[in-house]
Amino acid sequence: MNSQYTRGILMTVLAAIVWSTGGVLVKLISLDAFTILFFRSLYAGIFFLIVFRSEALKFDSRVLIVSLCYAPLLICFVCATKMTTAANAIFLQYISPAVVLFVEPRLLKTKMLNYNIITVIVCTFGLSFFLFGQNGVHHWLGDGLALLSGFFSAALILSLKVSNKSQQMSGILLGNIWVVLITLPWFLKSTHPSLNENLMLAFLGFIQIGLGYLLFTYGQRRIPAIESSLIALLEPILNPIWVLIGYHEMPSLWSWIGGSIIILTLFARMLYLKYSNKVSLL
Repeated sequence: MNSQYTRGILMTVLAAIVWSTGGVLVKLISLDAFTILFFRSLYAGIFFLIVFRSEALKFDSRVLIVSLCYAPLLICFVCATKMTTAANAIFLQYISPAVVLFVEPRLLKTKMLNYNIITVIVCTFGLSFFLFGQNGVHHWLGDGLALLSGFFSAALILSLKVSNKSQQMSGILLGNIWVVLITLPWFLKSTHPSLNENLMLAFLGFIQIGLGYLLFTYGQRRIPAIESSLIALLEPILNPIWVLIGYHEMPSLWSWIGGSIIILTLFARMLYLKYSNKVSLL
Protein backbone atom coordinates (compact mmCIF):
# COMPACT_ATOMS: atom_id res chain seq x y z
CA MET A 1 0.00 0.00 0.00
CA ASN A 2 1.21 3.53 -0.80
CA SER A 3 3.01 4.92 2.27
CA GLN A 4 1.68 8.45 1.70
CA TYR A 5 -1.88 7.09 1.53
CA THR A 6 -1.35 5.05 4.72
CA ARG A 7 0.01 8.09 6.57
CA GLY A 8 -2.94 10.13 5.31
CA ILE A 9 -5.42 7.60 6.70
CA LEU A 10 -3.59 7.40 10.04
CA MET A 11 -3.34 11.18 10.47
CA THR A 12 -7.03 11.66 9.63
CA VAL A 13 -8.05 8.99 12.16
CA LEU A 14 -5.89 10.67 14.81
CA ALA A 15 -7.47 14.06 13.96
CA ALA A 16 -10.98 12.67 14.47
CA ILE A 17 -9.95 11.11 17.81
CA VAL A 18 -8.34 14.37 18.98
CA TRP A 19 -11.40 16.42 17.96
CA SER A 20 -13.73 14.01 19.77
CA THR A 21 -12.13 14.80 23.17
CA GLY A 22 -13.59 18.33 23.26
CA GLY A 23 -16.94 17.39 24.77
CA VAL A 24 -15.67 15.57 27.85
CA LEU A 25 -13.07 18.25 28.65
CA VAL A 26 -15.63 21.07 28.38
CA LYS A 27 -17.89 19.10 30.72
CA LEU A 28 -15.10 18.42 33.25
CA ILE A 29 -13.85 22.02 33.49
CA SER A 30 -15.84 23.90 36.14
CA LEU A 31 -15.44 27.32 34.48
CA ASP A 32 -18.28 28.94 32.55
CA ALA A 33 -18.45 28.42 28.79
CA PHE A 34 -17.13 31.89 27.86
CA THR A 35 -14.07 31.59 30.10
CA ILE A 36 -13.31 28.19 28.59
CA LEU A 37 -13.66 29.74 25.14
CA PHE A 38 -11.23 32.54 26.09
CA PHE A 39 -8.48 30.14 27.16
CA ARG A 40 -9.03 27.65 24.33
CA SER A 41 -8.94 30.27 21.59
CA LEU A 42 -5.99 32.05 23.22
CA TYR A 43 -3.95 28.84 23.21
CA ALA A 44 -5.14 27.91 19.70
CA GLY A 45 -4.21 31.37 18.39
CA ILE A 46 -0.71 31.06 19.85
CA PHE A 47 -0.40 27.61 18.26
CA PHE A 48 -1.35 28.86 14.77
CA LEU A 49 1.00 31.85 15.08
CA ILE A 50 3.91 29.58 16.03
CA VAL A 51 3.23 27.04 13.28
CA PHE A 52 2.15 29.26 10.35
CA ARG A 53 3.79 32.58 11.31
CA SER A 54 3.45 35.19 8.54
CA GLU A 55 1.27 32.87 6.41
CA ALA A 56 -1.51 33.31 8.99
CA LEU A 57 -1.25 37.11 9.11
CA LYS A 58 -2.81 38.01 5.78
CA PHE A 59 -6.12 39.88 5.63
CA ASP A 60 -8.76 40.30 2.95
CA SER A 61 -12.54 39.93 2.59
CA ARG A 62 -12.41 36.11 2.44
CA VAL A 63 -10.28 35.95 5.59
CA LEU A 64 -12.89 38.11 7.33
CA ILE A 65 -15.76 35.89 6.16
CA VAL A 66 -13.99 32.71 7.35
CA SER A 67 -13.34 34.29 10.75
CA LEU A 68 -16.96 35.45 11.13
CA CYS A 69 -18.18 31.90 10.48
CA TYR A 70 -15.54 30.25 12.69
CA ALA A 71 -15.90 32.40 15.83
CA PRO A 72 -19.67 31.94 16.39
CA LEU A 73 -19.28 28.23 15.59
CA LEU A 74 -16.87 27.85 18.53
CA ILE A 75 -19.04 29.96 20.82
CA CYS A 76 -22.28 28.14 20.01
CA PHE A 77 -20.74 24.67 20.28
CA VAL A 78 -19.01 25.17 23.65
CA CYS A 79 -22.10 26.87 25.14
CA ALA A 80 -24.29 24.05 23.80
CA THR A 81 -21.98 21.41 25.31
CA LYS A 82 -22.30 23.12 28.71
CA MET A 83 -26.10 23.45 28.47
CA THR A 84 -27.21 20.17 26.90
CA THR A 85 -25.78 16.67 26.53
CA ALA A 86 -22.53 16.33 24.60
CA ALA A 87 -24.29 13.89 22.27
CA ASN A 88 -26.98 16.43 21.38
CA ALA A 89 -24.34 19.14 20.86
CA ILE A 90 -22.22 17.10 18.43
CA PHE A 91 -25.07 15.29 16.64
CA LEU A 92 -26.99 18.50 15.99
CA GLN A 93 -23.84 20.21 14.71
CA TYR A 94 -23.45 17.39 12.18
CA ILE A 95 -26.54 18.62 10.35
CA SER A 96 -24.04 20.97 8.66
CA PRO A 97 -23.23 18.67 5.68
CA ALA A 98 -26.95 18.47 4.88
CA VAL A 99 -27.18 22.28 5.09
CA VAL A 100 -24.24 22.60 2.71
CA LEU A 101 -25.84 20.16 0.27
CA PHE A 102 -28.97 22.32 0.24
CA VAL A 103 -27.32 25.76 0.15
CA GLU A 104 -24.31 25.10 -2.09
CA PRO A 105 -26.25 24.78 -5.40
CA ARG A 106 -27.95 28.13 -4.76
CA LEU A 107 -24.84 29.92 -3.52
CA LEU A 108 -22.15 28.48 -5.81
CA LYS A 109 -24.47 27.64 -8.75
CA THR A 110 -23.78 23.90 -8.63
CA LYS A 111 -26.35 21.30 -9.65
CA MET A 112 -28.80 19.95 -7.04
CA LEU A 113 -28.51 16.17 -7.32
CA ASN A 114 -31.21 13.66 -6.35
CA TYR A 115 -29.08 11.79 -3.80
CA ASN A 116 -28.27 15.12 -2.10
CA ILE A 117 -31.99 15.96 -1.86
CA ILE A 118 -32.62 12.55 -0.25
CA THR A 119 -29.74 13.17 2.19
CA VAL A 120 -31.21 16.51 3.29
CA ILE A 121 -34.70 15.03 3.76
CA VAL A 122 -33.51 12.05 5.82
CA CYS A 123 -31.16 14.18 7.96
CA THR A 124 -34.03 16.58 8.66
CA PHE A 125 -36.12 13.56 9.70
CA GLY A 126 -33.33 12.57 12.07
CA LEU A 127 -33.41 16.06 13.57
CA SER A 128 -37.08 15.57 14.49
CA PHE A 129 -36.12 12.95 17.08
CA PHE A 130 -34.40 15.65 19.15
CA LEU A 131 -37.85 17.15 19.83
CA PHE A 132 -38.69 14.20 22.08
CA GLY A 133 -37.62 13.67 25.66
CA GLN A 134 -36.52 17.27 26.31
CA ASN A 135 -36.71 18.57 29.87
CA GLY A 136 -36.73 22.27 30.63
CA VAL A 137 -35.80 25.58 28.96
CA HIS A 138 -32.11 25.04 29.76
CA HIS A 139 -32.03 21.91 27.63
CA TRP A 140 -33.94 23.52 24.78
CA LEU A 141 -31.54 26.48 24.72
CA GLY A 142 -28.54 24.15 24.55
CA ASP A 143 -30.08 22.17 21.70
CA GLY A 144 -30.92 25.40 19.87
CA LEU A 145 -27.33 26.62 20.14
CA ALA A 146 -26.08 23.21 18.96
CA LEU A 147 -28.32 23.43 15.91
CA LEU A 148 -27.14 27.00 15.29
CA SER A 149 -23.55 25.76 15.45
CA GLY A 150 -24.45 23.36 12.63
CA PHE A 151 -25.46 26.29 10.43
CA PHE A 152 -22.27 28.19 11.26
CA SER A 153 -20.31 25.00 10.53
CA ALA A 154 -21.98 24.82 7.12
CA ALA A 155 -21.12 28.49 6.49
CA LEU A 156 -17.51 27.78 7.49
CA ILE A 157 -17.31 24.81 5.09
CA LEU A 158 -18.59 26.94 2.23
CA SER A 159 -16.27 29.85 3.05
CA LEU A 160 -13.26 27.51 3.21
CA LYS A 161 -14.18 26.08 -0.19
CA VAL A 162 -13.71 29.45 -1.86
CA SER A 163 -10.52 30.34 0.06
CA ASN A 164 -6.89 29.35 -0.48
CA LYS A 165 -4.67 27.83 2.22
CA SER A 166 -3.29 31.18 3.40
CA GLN A 167 -6.79 32.67 3.65
CA GLN A 168 -7.98 29.61 5.58
CA MET A 169 -5.11 29.86 8.11
CA SER A 170 -5.54 33.62 8.53
CA GLY A 171 -9.32 33.28 8.87
CA ILE A 172 -9.06 30.65 11.59
CA LEU A 173 -6.45 32.70 13.48
CA LEU A 174 -8.61 35.84 13.21
CA GLY A 175 -11.64 33.82 14.35
CA ASN A 176 -9.80 32.78 17.50
CA ILE A 177 -8.83 36.41 18.09
CA TRP A 178 -12.53 37.41 17.82
CA VAL A 179 -13.42 34.78 20.42
CA VAL A 180 -10.69 36.01 22.80
CA LEU A 181 -11.92 39.61 22.49
CA ILE A 182 -15.60 38.69 22.91
CA THR A 183 -15.00 36.50 25.97
CA LEU A 184 -12.40 38.75 27.65
CA PRO A 185 -14.93 40.31 30.12
CA TRP A 186 -15.87 36.82 31.41
CA PHE A 187 -12.18 35.90 31.80
CA LEU A 188 -11.52 39.08 33.80
CA LYS A 189 -14.39 38.29 36.20
CA SER A 190 -13.81 34.54 36.50
CA THR A 191 -11.93 32.63 39.17
CA HIS A 192 -8.52 31.22 38.32
CA PRO A 193 -8.63 27.67 36.94
CA SER A 194 -6.92 24.93 38.91
CA LEU A 195 -3.72 23.31 37.65
CA ASN A 196 -5.65 20.36 36.22
CA GLU A 197 -8.12 22.71 34.53
CA ASN A 198 -5.26 24.75 33.07
CA LEU A 199 -3.82 21.58 31.60
CA MET A 200 -7.21 20.65 30.11
CA LEU A 201 -7.63 24.17 28.67
CA ALA A 202 -4.15 24.02 27.14
CA PHE A 203 -5.03 20.63 25.65
CA LEU A 204 -8.23 22.08 24.13
CA GLY A 205 -6.30 24.91 22.48
CA PHE A 206 -2.97 23.40 21.49
CA ILE A 207 -4.04 19.80 20.84
CA GLN A 208 -7.81 19.52 20.24
CA ILE A 209 -8.01 22.57 17.93
CA GLY A 210 -4.41 23.22 16.85
CA LEU A 211 -2.92 19.75 16.40
CA GLY A 212 -6.28 18.32 15.31
CA TYR A 213 -6.46 20.79 12.44
CA LEU A 214 -2.86 20.08 11.39
CA LEU A 215 -3.42 16.31 11.39
CA PHE A 216 -6.61 16.63 9.34
CA THR A 217 -5.11 18.93 6.69
CA TYR A 218 -2.05 16.63 6.46
CA GLY A 219 -4.37 13.69 5.83
CA GLN A 220 -6.54 15.58 3.34
CA ARG A 221 -3.53 16.20 1.11
CA ARG A 222 -2.84 12.45 0.88
CA ILE A 223 -6.23 10.74 0.66
CA PRO A 224 -9.43 11.41 -1.34
CA ALA A 225 -11.85 13.93 0.20
CA ILE A 226 -14.55 11.27 0.37
CA GLU A 227 -12.37 9.08 2.60
CA SER A 228 -11.38 11.95 4.91
CA SER A 229 -15.09 12.80 5.27
CA LEU A 230 -15.92 9.20 6.17
CA ILE A 231 -13.15 9.03 8.76
CA ALA A 232 -14.19 12.40 10.25
CA LEU A 233 -17.50 10.77 11.23
CA LEU A 234 -15.52 9.11 14.04
CA GLU A 235 -15.77 12.42 15.91
CA PRO A 236 -19.55 12.45 16.59
CA ILE A 237 -19.41 8.71 17.34
CA LEU A 238 -16.56 8.96 19.88
CA ASN A 239 -17.51 12.31 21.47
CA PRO A 240 -20.49 11.05 23.54
CA ILE A 241 -18.59 7.84 24.37
CA TRP A 242 -15.73 9.80 26.00
CA VAL A 243 -18.31 11.91 27.88
CA LEU A 244 -20.08 8.76 29.09
CA ILE A 245 -16.78 7.28 30.31
CA GLY A 246 -15.26 10.45 31.79
CA TYR A 247 -18.35 12.40 32.91
CA HIS A 248 -21.01 9.64 33.25
CA GLU A 249 -23.50 11.56 31.12
CA MET A 250 -26.04 9.34 29.36
CA PRO A 251 -27.79 10.82 26.28
CA SER A 252 -31.49 10.13 25.83
CA LEU A 253 -32.61 7.24 23.63
CA TRP A 254 -34.25 9.74 21.23
CA SER A 255 -30.95 11.59 20.85
CA TRP A 256 -29.15 8.35 20.01
CA ILE A 257 -31.80 7.47 17.41
CA GLY A 258 -31.81 10.91 15.79
CA GLY A 259 -28.02 11.20 15.82
CA SER A 260 -27.62 7.71 14.39
CA ILE A 261 -30.01 8.54 11.53
CA ILE A 262 -27.97 11.65 10.66
CA ILE A 263 -24.56 9.93 10.87
CA LEU A 264 -25.67 6.78 9.02
CA THR A 265 -27.29 8.85 6.27
CA LEU A 266 -24.08 10.83 5.70
CA PHE A 267 -22.08 7.60 5.85
CA ALA A 268 -24.36 5.91 3.28
CA ARG A 269 -24.14 8.91 0.95
CA MET A 270 -20.34 8.89 1.07
CA LEU A 271 -20.19 5.15 0.40
CA TYR A 272 -22.55 5.62 -2.55
CA LEU A 273 -20.28 8.32 -3.98
CA LYS A 274 -17.18 6.21 -3.39
CA TYR A 275 -18.44 3.08 -5.13
CA SER A 276 -20.43 4.77 -7.90
CA ASN A 277 -17.38 6.90 -8.82
CA LYS A 278 -19.37 10.12 -8.59
CA VAL A 279 -17.61 13.36 -7.83
CA SER A 280 -18.55 15.47 -4.81
CA LEU A 281 -17.00 18.16 -2.71
CA LEU A 282 -18.37 16.67 0.49
